[in-house]
Amino acid sequence: MVYRHFARVLFTCVLIVGCRGGDANPARHTVIDSRDRYDPRSLDPAHANDIPSGRLVSDLFDGLTRVGPDGALQPGLAERWDLSSDALTYTFHLRQHVLFHDGRALRARTVAASITRALDPQTKGIPLWPLYPIQGAREFAGGQASGVSGLKAIDDSTVSITLGQPLAVFPKLMAMPVAAIVPDSVGPDFSEHPIGTGPWRFVEWKHDDYVRLAKNATYFDGAPKADSLEARIIPEPSTAVAEFESGNVDLLYVPEGETQQWQQTDDKQALLKSPPPLRLIYAAFNTTRGPLTSRQVRQAINYAVDRKKILDQLLAGRGRLSAGVIPPSLPGADSTRAPYPFDPARARQLLAAAGHAHDIAIELWCGQEPPFPQVAQSIQSYLAAVGIKATIVQRDNNSLRDAARNGKTDIVLKDWYADYVDAENFLYPLLASANAGQGGNVSFYANPTFDRLITSARAERSDALRMKEYRQADSIAFVDAPMLFLVFYNELYAVQPWLKGFQPPVIFNAQRWTDVEIAH
Repeated sequence: MVYRHFARVLFTCVLIVGCRGGDANPARHTVIDSRDRYDPRSLDPAHANDIPSGRLVSDLFDGLTRVGPDGALQPGLAERWDLSSDALTYTFHLRQHVLFHDGRALRARTVAASITRALDPQTKGIPLWPLYPIQGAREFAGGQASGVSGLKAIDDSTVSITLGQPLAVFPKLMAMPVAAIVPDSVGPDFSEHPIGTGPWRFVEWKHDDYVRLAKNATYFDGAPKADSLEARIIPEPSTAVAEFESGNVDLLYVPEGETQQWQQTDDKQALLKSPPPLRLIYAAFNTTRGPLTSRQVRQAINYAVDRKKILDQLLAGRGRLSAGVIPPSLPGADSTRAPYPFDPARARQLLAAAGHAHDIAIELWCGQEPPFPQVAQSIQSYLAAVGIKATIVQRDNNSLRDAARNGKTDIVLKDWYADYVDAENFLYPLLASANAGQGGNVSFYANPTFDRLITSARAERSDALRMKEYRQADSIAFVDAPMLFLVFYNELYAVQPWLKGFQPPVIFNAQRWTDVEIAH
């Protein structure tokens, strides 16, 4: 859910307004982040189902594992873990002397109780799918069991988690917000006044304005370098830009419409940082509807669209063309595979071979926020040039998602962000037949060979073999073309020159600000 910004404010005031007695660096010791465009849904990990919530949960809480800014999996509350010979049981060994912000001690029973609480039907936790691999979790969440059979506190510092089936990425799921550990008992206002073990303590939440945190001076992994952290909530992109240029915030998500201005201005360009792209923009074909059941038709659409022009003209050149669903920065991606070229003649040949030279009329669904309507209009024009009539249907995000997951769309323009740093997070949710519809596979794609490979890869303990199966699965899907493969999109940040230690996070919850400070 990248935020889109538009502003036309000159940058010259950075060094003017930011000055304090001749020093360009601000006098404050609070790091201020301006990326949030709307209020967090909740600061309770069990309900942290949006990006602002997830980012703040990673500051306030710890999971058994965590993710560094570069995407590498790190120990969290568990200093290490073991896996049984049958690859079903993970034994997590907890750090000693970890305290919650209110002084309560972390125990293994706390971990078991926290995960159970998230799954409890009375909690109404969402999203729960990262916890469902635990044996008995789905049954407990559905009210068919009295507890989670795969979850046990062995002693004060050891937690055993048994899965229903082997899953190599499970430790990465334990770094997600819903798996963050809360105290044994929480009050009814926990969402508004959270208590965690994390590097930052909650101070104040002024709704639709800011969330303020203070450093946890006794954090088990070392206190943050800055005194405090503030997440500003700025709905209007131009306001966020102005605040950055005035020196009042330290981090800005650069608006798509401002990209060239920032990249082509020396002073601005020097402030830019970007992580590897882990966001896929694509158009899912419902492979069960009409002409889209034909692989030739789906391939033809991929040849018909000039995605390079879409990237350059509508997405500010921020990204690279997709040749599959695995981002090129992730192990398992095939760096030798070329994207579908722009070849309208080849598209017409394939349509004729499929018996659909002139008779295809489909609906192309998209959301209402830029750049999706503009991208949809461009796709519509390219399809018209090869004889496909596409009618654009715009809906709000909730209506769009519901229609796609219920199989009511022909083609739906979407994007997908990594929840955790692994190729499986793109292949399995988007393309496995087990996830058709409500699971996220809104292409309703089903290929037994693909399913066999991705099922095997998910259980494979050898990294080398797992990456090989990822590549093979991605190659099969690329040829089957269950989607219009568009772009892996780059986020772009402007970072104040006085902000030291900031590394652009590869996923939403990977920057916890512990090593970041304002230079004085």
